[in-house]
Amino acid sequence: MAISRRHALRASLLGGAGVALATAAPAPAWAEPGLPFAGGAHEALRLLKEGNRRWRRFASRHPNEGRNRRIEVAQGQNPFALILGCADSRVAPELVFDRGLGDLFTVRSAGEVLDSSVLGSIVYAVEHLAVPLVVVQGHSSCGAVSAAVEAHRTGELPHGHVGYLVEQILEVVESTPEDGDDFIEDCVRANAVHVADLLRRDEELRPFVEAGDLDIVAARYDLRGYGVDWL
Repeated sequence: MAISRRHALRASLLGGAGVALATAAPAPAWAEPGLPFAGGAHEALRLLKEGNRRWRRFASRHPNEGRNRRIEVAQGQNPFALILGCADSRVAPELVFDRGLGDLFTVRSAGEVLDSSVLGSIVYAVEHLAVPLVVVQGHSSCGAVSAAVEAHRTGELPHGHVGYLVEQILEVVESTPEDGDDFIEDCVRANAVHVADLLRRDEELRPFVEAGDLDIVAARYDLRGYGVDWL
């Protein structure tokens, strides 16, 4: 789907919201009122890297949290990236990337596990909000990945819903070589790369990737060093 068609689709969904946006508050530098982020995946990635650099240096600016921004986003949203991250309480994307209201469309599940709800949320952001960049972000000391490693070594899955999560990660664990210094961390990286690859091949997302309207990248956040490694 060409970007012009995506703009038209977005405008039809917003209805009259674009007019309200124009009078409520100045739009962000990267967006026209009522239209998606126009900077593309490269610019979106640059903004994320800049924000994480500030976070690492304890120099966060906490942008887009003031009165004008709150008024603006009440009329509609123009997120420039989607972060599929773990549900872990220590890895909030808006903090890790020093972004504010309306900047990031966030979807979180333990171990970045995909299901219909997660996929539907991602497709919505790509189709209707024209988000140009999806980041699959794992993190160090991930409990879901650690549980999958434990299941791999013991042959026993946890019961119930947690067992479902572990089972989805187990395939990655079983295909990851155990010849590194830290097997769990190797699995964390492999899992993020695997999920990103699944998204690129998804039948609803693949056309956007092939048209150059969407980039999907994998990353890992370090809980001790505060930095994001791009995989």
